[in-house]
Amino acid sequence: MSTLSRADAVAAASLIIVKVGTRVLTTADGLLDSQRVEQLGQQCDQLLAAGKQVIIVSSGAVGAGMGRLGLRSRPRSLHRLQAAAAVGQSCLIEAYERSLRPHGRHVAQVLLVADDLEDRRRYLNIRGTLRALLDEGAVPIVNENDTVSVDELRTSFGDNDRLAALMATLLPADLLILLSDVDGLYDRGPDEAGAEVMSCVPQVDAAVERLAKDRLGGLSKGGMESKLAAARMVTEAGCHCIIGPGRRDDVLEAICRGDEVGTFFPGRNGTMPARKRWLGWSAAASGSLCIDSGARRAVVERGSSLLAAGIQRVSGNFGVGDVVTLETTAGGVFARGLVNYSAADLERIKGLQTEQVLDCLGVCACDEVIHRDDLAIIRRDEPAALVRDVPLPEAPGEHRHG
Repeated sequence: MSTLSRADAVAAASLIIVKVGTRVLTTADGLLDSQRVEQLGQQCDQLLAAGKQVIIVSSGAVGAGMGRLGLRSRPRSLHRLQAAAAVGQSCLIEAYERSLRPHGRHVAQVLLVADDLEDRRRYLNIRGTLRALLDEGAVPIVNENDTVSVDELRTSFGDNDRLAALMATLLPADLLILLSDVDGLYDRGPDEAGAEVMSCVPQVDAAVERLAKDRLGGLSKGGMESKLAAARMVTEAGCHCIIGPGRRDDVLEAICRGDEVGTFFPGRNGTMPARKRWLGWSAAASGSLCIDSGARRAVVERGSSLLAAGIQRVSGNFGVGDVVTLETTAGGVFARGLVNYSAADLERIKGLQTEQVLDCLGVCACDEVIHRDDLAIIRRDEPAALVRDVPLPEAPGEHRHG
């Protein structure tokens, strides 16, 4: 992980993504809190004046729509949820525009669905548009396009914590700030005696994930579990992350001063290459490969390519060049990459040594099932119970064919 201190990491950040949750932006009765939006706008103006660039990933559309439509409770039917979101999006953007216009700033609405980031061309187009908006000094307000989402607004990105993390890997950002209704990640249940906010978490591993105590309900779809997943994603890509108290009036100012506010998650040293960031978190996967622990260690710890010998199980119907996930025998996904063989061929050669592939298929298109240049590691830790004492295989001469 990065050796930068919290203060140095924040000071060095030029592009900051701020995710604002529903519980932060709405009042107790579920209506949009215009005063909170006003405070956020003022703080964003101060960051912009200091030379930072800011993108806001904002929840609150359904709550804003409920207020405009006079609804007392969250609609239960899909179409009514989408209607509330459609009405609420305009209210939300109006509120942000009002908060920034007096400072000579303008906002730009950006509505996305998961397909926009899964498709490589659209992914690159969105990145170009966002960079152009930032160059013009505008503040993009990003949200999922709930109006065309399905399955009760839980398809596509699932929640805005994930959407914010995907934005951070897309651009890439230097710092992701997740504003929550809690002060940060606690070392135990927030309501337990002696519970304290953890100032810094060097790595999001299984032990840290067990600290998540979600309180789902009401208008919010996210929780601490989704925030930790977002923190894991961006820190692996090289972006720093802070989970902080969104209801504190000066939270962004305090964070950007380097104050010990919330929980700091340092990113890995160096930013993951752009293509690997897309492979790791945005591209749609067509299947999965279950590999043994020795091959997993070679891929994760030594940066090796994946060979047929390490594959135990093949799932899905995919072709050459498709994206697949790599999983442990327990089912945990730890990497994604572009595969050099079809599912049908991998069923035949799984477990074989490289020199046996030619005899089995009659042709050996590539020594590597997935070349390390086409492989993105998205999780480096593994629970101790799943790690077997398997020696790392000998490192083959790795090179790209074709």
